[in-house]
Amino acid sequence: MNSINILADKNIAEVSQLFAPYGEVSLCQGREINAELLVDVNVLLVRSTTSVDRQLLADSKVSFVGSATIGTDHIDVDYLSSRNIHFANAPGCNADAVVQYVIAVLCRHGPGWRGKTVGIIGCGHVGGRLLKCLEALEVKCKVYDPFLNATQCSVLVDFPELITADIVCVHTPLTRTGRFPTYHMIDQAALESMKPGAMLINAGRGAVVDNKALLEVLHSGASLRVVLDVWEHEPHISLPLLEAVDLGTPHIAGHSFEGKLRGTQMLLQAFCRWRKEAEPVFTDDAKPLPISSQGLLGGHEERGSTLENIVLAAYNPGDDFQTMRDALNNSATESGVCFDNLRRNYKQRWEFKHHEISDVSDTSTRRDLKVLGFLVR
Repeated sequence: MNSINILADKNIAEVSQLFAPYGEVSLCQGREINAELLVDVNVLLVRSTTSVDRQLLADSKVSFVGSATIGTDHIDVDYLSSRNIHFANAPGCNADAVVQYVIAVLCRHGPGWRGKTVGIIGCGHVGGRLLKCLEALEVKCKVYDPFLNATQCSVLVDFPELITADIVCVHTPLTRTGRFPTYHMIDQAALESMKPGAMLINAGRGAVVDNKALLEVLHSGASLRVVLDVWEHEPHISLPLLEAVDLGTPHIAGHSFEGKLRGTQMLLQAFCRWRKEAEPVFTDDAKPLPISSQGLLGGHEERGSTLENIVLAAYNPGDDFQTMRDALNNSATESGVCFDNLRRNYKQRWEFKHHEISDVSDTSTRRDLKVLGFLVR
């Protein structure tokens, strides 16, 4: 096999190990990838921090671009097609991680959330899995997705009805053209249409929510509760908005170890298909991480073994919020650099399927934990 030159974002999980058998792998921070670095590169592997377009690739030898992400708004796919550059991404790679982030956010706000109506905007890889999970937990849901029909989704509603749900979750790509562009879909009018005390969770794309309008609404005294994992103008986010939200995280909802590794594996499989070579087969060999309800709250099973407590023992997004606020408020580093560092140095987070829970006697809680993917003994 002729050796090829591969340039990869150094934050793509295990990229050197997985791609080394196929060529010479060089690593670079995603925001530092530029045209000069690509002069002799054949394969480019990126994440969402790198804009891949004519300006980047015009003078390069790149013939394969892979993005270890679900979204493609950072990729000029039309330009790649015009240059006959093969493109692959990783749809669904971190969908479970994002769903579990949302579940953890809801659990952080107490057990009453399961009696609320959850509205899901966008029912693709993430939104669809969130809907399936919530319905299995017997949570009432509504969905707005203009690309689906009632046969494909039985709980479809129009946007004005969706926005009045108790909890609104955003899981759309960012689009600026077409029949249903999502840029600033949730604008000031939509925000003002939400119920008093409603919760807005955006773990999709930052600019789907008009962040300026959101800050104005929050400063006006509205009782809206807001959770943002994605922000407009990343990494240069609005620090006043960070102070105004109920919970904020640095675009890490999908940053489970499994989700990131799955993205790299999917790119390698697509690369091998493109090369007409045998695709590698991957298995999950990680050992379960034990959680005992007896250890959650001082040995009181009846207090410790609620669904909410167990979920938060596995992952509590409030910890990430505190870390983010401390870093951005106290660091001498420029805020955009600080934001990127938070993502780059994010802790290893395991998905629920790698957590083994014991000592839970309540039948319904055991069932719900299994729905979420926990190993229940």
